[in-house]
Amino acid sequence: MGDFILIEGDKANFLPTFGAATVVVRAGDLKGSGPATLKSKKICVDGDEKNVSVAGCTYMTSQYSIPGTGTLKIDALASDQKATKTKTGGKAVLLKGGNFTAKFEVQSPAQQPPPGPGSPIPDSTTQYSGKGMFVTTNSLFQGT
Repeated sequence: MGDFILIEGDKANFLPTFGAATVVVRAGDLKGSGPATLKSKKICVDGDEKNVSVAGCTYMTSQYSIPGTGTLKIDALASDQKATKTKTGGKAVLLKGGNFTAKFEVQSPAQQPPPGPGSPIPDSTTQYSGKGMFVTTNSLFQGT
């Protein structure tokens, strides 16, 4: 069964739960690099998801309540988000599909308030895993 083809300007929406971390998420923009166009926008192909990066998102955990910041990225596509038959320029087109695997890379760690006088304790985790999905403006063309 087919699904809608992703095009330039479509959104990668991240879910706020990244394991122990809760992230204040913002959508990422997809940039298409396929030679074919749809409504004069380039079609997204395999590899374009690697360029989605949303920097400056704040996060915290139940243990580290002083917010830190990091960058949201797409870690891996779901099996139904890459076409097996529909291609452009020799590359598989990207499809809306289900949920992709996302990663949150910590730039400035969240911190735990100190138990007494002294400095806050920084979060030692450098990356958290989560999920996200694509939102497309294309409601006409599907790929398989």
